[in-house]
Parts: sequence; structure tokens; C-alpha cells
Amino acid sequence: MDPKARYILEQVVRLYHRYGIKSVTMDEVAKQLGISKKTIYDFFSDKEDLVKQVLMFEHELRCGFLSAIEEKKFNAIEELFEVYKVINVMLKEYNASMEYDIRKYYPALFLKIREVRRRQMYESVYSNLNQGKKEGLYRKELNSKIIAKLHVFRTEGFFDTDIFTLEELSSMKMFHEIFVYHLNGILSHDGRVFFESNFDKFKATLS
Repeated sequence: MDPKARYILEQVVRLYHRYGIKSVTMDEVAKQLGISKKTIYDFFSDKEDLVKQVLMFEHELRCGFLSAIEEKKFNAIEELFEVYKVINVMLKEYNASMEYDIRKYYPALFLKIREVRRRQMYESVYSNLNQGKKEGLYRKELNSKIIAKLHVFRTEGFFDTDIFTLEELSSMKMFHEIFVYHLNGILSHDGRVFFESNFDKFKATLS
């Protein structure tokens, strides 16, 4: 990727998360970044193209974070905790108006991005479940496909309801409950022993 295009995407991601998509015009992008609109149009054909590339850029960043976690060769429980830490940080940066704007003004793009997110989340959870089963940390008999789909369904549901506030979703208390709730359904005896003996250490690493 061209360094200038990457710079624009990095800055626009911040603007969209702060102000939403609808209110951030191409003129505003140029003003905030201190560049000309012509420079923006050298890399992005129009606002919809910019929005699309911003969303894909974010997705690629998430995939990069997950790949970096996988490369560290954690066991399944440790890996799951590291993933939850990344998600916790993302939630603190989340702006509900950005998601709303995508749904309302770019419905086709929203459906495409949702499918990409679903596939990535499903594959990540499915892989973790199978790893945990092989390591003896998760129940051997659990159905990885069903649990992975259920996890995706439950995660999407958090953002389609006003039962929880964004502050609640990104709080340590919520993190604890979601993490424990998920693990209690999948841990084997050995996995439970490992989890209970290491949970305080896990929590201490959270910022």
C-alpha cells in the first residue's frame, strides 16, 4: 500500500470513530489532514470508496492482531484471553454512530463487511475450540461448529440492542462475565484447573 494512502486511512479511521461517517465530508477529511482534496482523490474515487477501504483497512488490522497472537504459540485459553484483550481495546474505540451510518447510507457495503467479519470471527473461534480440544483444555465432545456460530450470533447481538451501554460492554466487569461464561461452557477438568489458577494473572495484564 502506498504510504500516503495508508496515512489517509489511519487518520480517517480516527475521524470516523470519533464523529461517525455521515458528518465527515471529504472537505472535512482534507481540512483535518492538512492535505488537498485532489490528494485524497488520487487514492480514493469517492467517499463510498474511501469508506469501503477504511473498513477493509480496519479488518486487515484486526486480522494482523490475531495473526500476531497465533504466532506466539499460546495454549487455547491463553490465546482466547489475548483475543479478548484486543476486543476490549476495540470496544473502547467503538462509535455506535459509525455502525449506524454504514447500515443506513451504505447498506450493500454493510452486508459485505458483516459477512467478512462473521467469517473471520467464526474461523478464529472454531480454530481456538479445536486447539483447546486437542490440548485437553476444552471438552472433547463439544461441537466446534455450533459453539463457534453461537459465539458469532451472541457477539453480533450485543450491538443490535440497547440493553447494554457502550461503557458496560467495554468494562472489566463485562469482560470478566463474558469470558467466564464462555469458558465455563467449554472447559474440561484440566482446562478449569488451569484457568482458575491463572485468572488473576490474566486480569493483571489488562490495561
